[in-house]
Amino acid sequence: MIAFLEGTLDEAWPTRAVINCHGLGYEVLIPVTTYDRLPAPQEKVRLLTHLVVREVDHTLYGFFTPGERDLFRLLLHHVSGVGPKTALSILASTTPATVRDAVATGDTTTLAKLKGLGKKTAERIVLELRDKLPALDALAGGAPSKRSPTPLAGNSQDALLALLALGYKSAEAQKALAGLDPSLPSGDLVREALRKLG
Repeated sequence: MIAFLEGTLDEAWPTRAVINCHGLGYEVLIPVTTYDRLPAPQEKVRLLTHLVVREVDHTLYGFFTPGERDLFRLLLHHVSGVGPKTALSILASTTPATVRDAVATGDTTTLAKLKGLGKKTAERIVLELRDKLPALDALAGGAPSKRSPTPLAGNSQDALLALLALGYKSAEAQKALAGLDPSLPSGDLVREALRKLG
């Protein structure tokens, strides 16, 4: 897995960029929100990345903030029928906080208005991300939504996101993390939680 790219911005367009990392050019697909924050060409840049591997190609997706990448991953891995193109379109049209609020309140109307989404996809997003509210709170800046439990402290939020990415339900992941020292490294928290869940 390629976690990030750090190098010189070689070229940039609203939907993609080329990062020169020690003479090797990586093309990454990006949302417009990331494009807006890119420096001028030939300046240093660091993008968080997610690699999608398919039979015919390997595609890197780049993000300026952890919240954007985490939302991309939640949509990709937890909402049926949402692929990378749709997930990027959502990121280009709104913020993680707006998605969090829409899921928390069941507001499919707001989501259905986003570019590339329809009513059915909006309903799937609300239904399939509803039990991921603590993770949505974390990537939307930490302010809890009205329907979500009190957010976890310290590194527990990162551990929670990791457990959700592994396929655990939000409630069972939070229960496994409860009582663990939030100052522990997130990797240790995940290992301890997995012992409880095993």
